[in-house]
Amino acid sequence: MPRSILGISAYFHDSAAALVTDGEVIAAAQEERFTRKKHDASFPAHAVEYCLREGKITPEKIDYVAFYEKPLLKFDRLLDTFVASAPAGLRAFMMAVPLWIKQKLHLPREITRALGGAYTKRIVFPSHHESHAASAFFPSPFEEAAILTLDGVGEWDTASIGIGRGGKIEMLKTLRFPHSLGLLYSAFTYFCGFRVNSGEYKLMGLAPYGEPKYADTIRRELIDLKDDGSLRLNMRHFNFAGGLTMTSRSFDTLFGGPPRQPEDTITQREMDLAASIQSVTTEIVLRMARHAKALTGARNLCLAGGVALNCVTNGELLRAKIFDDIWIPSAAGDAGGALGAAMFVSHQLLGTPRRAQPGDSLKGALLGPAFNDAEVRAFLDAKGARHTHFPRESELLTHVAAALGEGKIVGWFQGRMEFGPRALGSRSILGDPRNAGMQSRMNVRIKFRESFRPFAPSCLAEDAAHWFDLDRESPYMLLVAPVRAEHRLALDDAQRALLRDPDLCKRVNVPRSALPAITHVDFSARVQTVSEERNGRYARLIREFKRQTGCGVLVNTSFNVRGEPIVCTPEDAWRCFMACDMDVLVLENCVLTKEDQPQPTAESREQRLREFSPD
Repeated sequence: MPRSILGISAYFHDSAAALVTDGEVIAAAQEERFTRKKHDASFPAHAVEYCLREGKITPEKIDYVAFYEKPLLKFDRLLDTFVASAPAGLRAFMMAVPLWIKQKLHLPREITRALGGAYTKRIVFPSHHESHAASAFFPSPFEEAAILTLDGVGEWDTASIGIGRGGKIEMLKTLRFPHSLGLLYSAFTYFCGFRVNSGEYKLMGLAPYGEPKYADTIRRELIDLKDDGSLRLNMRHFNFAGGLTMTSRSFDTLFGGPPRQPEDTITQREMDLAASIQSVTTEIVLRMARHAKALTGARNLCLAGGVALNCVTNGELLRAKIFDDIWIPSAAGDAGGALGAAMFVSHQLLGTPRRAQPGDSLKGALLGPAFNDAEVRAFLDAKGARHTHFPRESELLTHVAAALGEGKIVGWFQGRMEFGPRALGSRSILGDPRNAGMQSRMNVRIKFRESFRPFAPSCLAEDAAHWFDLDRESPYMLLVAPVRAEHRLALDDAQRALLRDPDLCKRVNVPRSALPAITHVDFSARVQTVSEERNGRYARLIREFKRQTGCGVLVNTSFNVRGEPIVCTPEDAWRCFMACDMDVLVLENCVLTKEDQPQPTAESREQRLREFSPD
């Protein structure tokens, strides 16, 4: 009889659910996609409902429910921390405890309620870093691999090294709270004026604009870093253990004044701070990776935890050649803990056989809901939306590729939704990477976000080595690689002067390569390699674009605007399309152009924009 495990992560950041049957990943999704609340941390009732529906299983037929960490042990850490910091931590304690008393300490009740009272079997609680390790190794293409997990903090652990062999993982070494690379990085996220747990990727994108001028200060004043990558934080400069901010006033003294406020202009200080913490982060991860290699003797490495989403460091780790290969799951952060917890129960506890598959067993991370052509057409007809239906895929792809080649920005909605923070060609906004104005236009007029933020290229897997210094696939957009030297553009004196301008908009508009829309200021790009095996129709679209233009690359950014989760349903996509300056919307086999739609009044457009207000 098949055995099904429902995995759940909740109550911290990006709640999610996943369903695994006999070791096979059936479905996985984040709660935010259904509730439309970005980084929704509430119990993932909608994601659970979707996973069961996709798996065609009722709650009473589930064999086990797995929660991604041990709540009682986490509560123990919080109490211990608050007591140690008393009375300074009293306010934070009074804010945290009511939620714990109401929900977090009563998970069996919450789970039973979400499953309609029909589930009466065992609930299993792997540890936080066991869940991360399972999400990294069990879906990976390796029979054996070292495992490195890095995040802010789980129960007590902030990082771990393990080994995976066949269907088992073994945890070998951990780093304990409050000493945490993830919390160190988040402290700089906070100090530079971005939101902790969601703005770290902004800090990473800002880093190439600066110089690592503060890296020595970080090493000397903030951390005691060992050869094996373990570290101790100088807690005099931090306030996260018992306070309501990440950093203390002595941190301000070290780095030239108080934290930047979110609405303030980004200055050279923030750019240099971003470059500095990025440099130190990479150094720490490389040390940890070398130690993992020495401990395990493994040829390959699997990474997970929030720090594993730092694709700049991942790229440096790959090029350091400490391991033959590295693999990172699409949902490396806490959302992926739901999948890891389910796989931990399936393989580690139940002994379900595991066979490593070429590529991986994540099915391209296309694990969310899909909507068929009939559902899409019914929705559009109900909206009175004007659209053209293409019954033949070849005609659809020819039409869309031509629109992209004309400089149009295209919302692309097809197949199952991606699991994880990246759009991978199912819920994407696409553009022509050869267009020098594409990055600025997409950022300001489509995404309503900071103009310095880079966009990623989706590249046919067979063309990746032509455009980038990358000798392997990067299916989940988690590796940064340099654009090859022969595609870079020489800069004249005026352009070099612009690179020193304090206005980031001027810097970002200096073309760097033959693909200016996806080339960051340091000639790097966050690459997604695309293949028909993983990406289906999306790969065929890029191939058609290449046939028409000679370029097998597209700009790919997530289908959302600032402050909103990636779209899930045709209605979400329609609302986003109508609220911004996107030119074309593709919903499965239906194509809509903005100019053909009823034009909104100024009042209705303003209302739509308010619906997508920044977080």
